[in-house]
Amino acid sequence: MEFTKLVPNIFYRDIHEGVRFFQDCLEFKISHNELHSARPFCVMEKDGLRINLFQDAALAAEHHPEFRLVTNDIEAVYEKIAASHSEFLHPNLKVVTLRPWGAKEFAVTDTQLGVVIQQG
Repeated sequence: MEFTKLVPNIFYRDIHEGVRFFQDCLEFKISHNELHSARPFCVMEKDGLRINLFQDAALAAEHHPEFRLVTNDIEAVYEKIAASHSEFLHPNLKVVTLRPWGAKEFAVTDTQLGVVIQQG
């Protein structure tokens, strides 16, 4: 058995919050757009990664995912996000921190999702 990708589905009360977070802050691009349909949905992609965003208030109330994005240059990612979208920095990990297991990390969050950005 072989897998080549993990594609998370993330549910928002208002999908435009997720689009702003992924597009404006994390620089993903919309590759499939059904934002103006009866059941708003879009696919966001960047660097071979893909995330599906859905607007569904009931599922958004039940699901609060967290995942990690790994980078080779955490300082550059941090500087860019801190300068342009500091409101997304997670209050519990808002600066690059060397963790006991040897990874450097910081975190961002919006109304629905937590993302730890990690190097190492």
